[in-house]
Amino acid sequence: MGLLSNRVERSEIKPGDHIYTYRAVFAYSHHGIFVGGSKVVHFTPQRDSNSSADASTNSYEEVYNLPSSCPTFPDCGFRQLNSGVVLSCLDCFLRNGSLYCFEYGVTPSVFLAKVRGGTCTTAVPDPPEAVIHRAMYLLQNGFGNYDVFQNNCEDFALYCKTGLLIVDRLGVGRSGQASSVIGAPLAALLSSPLKLLMPSPVGVATVTAGMYCMSRYATDIGVRSDVMKVPVENLAAILECGTGEGGQKEEEKGGEEEEEEEEEEEEEEEEYDDCSNQLIVI
Repeated sequence: MGLLSNRVERSEIKPGDHIYTYRAVFAYSHHGIFVGGSKVVHFTPQRDSNSSADASTNSYEEVYNLPSSCPTFPDCGFRQLNSGVVLSCLDCFLRNGSLYCFEYGVTPSVFLAKVRGGTCTTAVPDPPEAVIHRAMYLLQNGFGNYDVFQNNCEDFALYCKTGLLIVDRLGVGRSGQASSVIGAPLAALLSSPLKLLMPSPVGVATVTAGMYCMSRYATDIGVRSDVMKVPVENLAAILECGTGEGGQKEEEKGGEEEEEEEEEEEEEEEEYDDCSNQLIVI
């Protein structure tokens, strides 16, 4: 691995490594944890259970690296029901793409030099045994709902490597790719007024690049203050608790609406009874 590229050979990766490969002509990268034995655990969107068309299934498997059938490993593509965490062989994960290894514990200068997000972090990784344990545990218990900006494949791999979880899930997740997608337009927007003060395009471009790099650095899990270490055994309970609270709120809201409807019906019945009594008196 070097400053410009994290590309590695298959013989260089070790169990517990965070690996990734690029898709759609380097438009985005797909991340996973190498657990040894040519197997990778990675996180994908859950398949729509209502979709039964073969074309839709094939498209889903092609986009998210889920093989319909693997001639080498019978368990390739294994996942639990209603879970996006998948076990794939390395060949099916890469799908003829190049192999890259995510860097951990880099210095701030190296982090800022890596212009593209989703390649490194200043956070220190845990031992390989802990990383593999988290990945295999989440393969059996899931990693919540997939979200492009707050809970994606890179977020999954970062959690497996560090055990760090963002306390406030309303903001951008741990993913460097998501930070880059949001940081680039934000930097361009904030630097646009400087065009009036800096006639030189080079000066504006330099300031914009600086803002972009600083926005990436500020959202890195190694420097963020809103992250905490969460044991993987407690993670499933936290995710279920969040879902349960949401469901409870919806049930309470639905119960309140039903009570209001019942009260309105009772009022209408009382008005009807009053009118009927008046007609009888007349």
